[in-house]
Amino acid sequence: MKAILCGANGAMGKLVDQRLGDEVVARVSIDGANGVYTHFSQLPALSADVVIDFSHHSAIADVLDYCKSTGTAAVIGTTGHTEEEKALIYEAARTIPVFYSGNVSLGIAVLCRLAKEAASYFPDADIEIVEAHHNRKVDAPSGTAKMLFSAIQEVRPDAVAHCGRAGEGKREKNEIGISALRMGGIVGIHEVHICTQNQMLTLRHEAMDRGMLADGGVAAARFLAGRSAGLYNMESILEG
Repeated sequence: MKAILCGANGAMGKLVDQRLGDEVVARVSIDGANGVYTHFSQLPALSADVVIDFSHHSAIADVLDYCKSTGTAAVIGTTGHTEEEKALIYEAARTIPVFYSGNVSLGIAVLCRLAKEAASYFPDADIEIVEAHHNRKVDAPSGTAKMLFSAIQEVRPDAVAHCGRAGEGKREKNEIGISALRMGGIVGIHEVHICTQNQMLTLRHEAMDRGMLADGGVAAARFLAGRSAGLYNMESILEG
């Protein structure tokens, strides 16, 4: 596999770089440190199989413009995209293979599947999603929490996300609460609480270090090899 890394000088970019080694044929980072390219327009003519993007969601237009113009697959590892940016991703997937997920961890993919299955067994239970991250994380709730909500919504199509809880007002039957905690150096904790009047089931995933995301990004890139144009995610990997 031949890969281009976008966000190569960031923490995640460096971890992916370590895992791919000689499979990296070019590196892009807006800061230009370590002699990398600052923009895709500076890249020489080269043959790459995939662009792995762990930069910032605002760079998505540049990433996808390059991928579409060269017919290169894209792995989008960033989160926090606006609705306009998401539209660019969906549009690009019509012509190139695009891997897009709120979290590229295999463990989170399994958690989403388990949460959906568990929710189907308790149709009248109250469900709350709680996520915790380090105090430097910008977006809230996390992309992963949104993934969990979307997974549960597949078996509860009338579910409504209630982000944060304050003031007066009782809990509505069809709402799923989503709470975000920001503190210390927590890499990432996600919990799904499914509670009836007499029992509670809690599903929990804790990230020990960010290496799991680098592993997931590499796995996603290898998964895209030889795929036709379309939008893929972690569920695609679980299904094979």
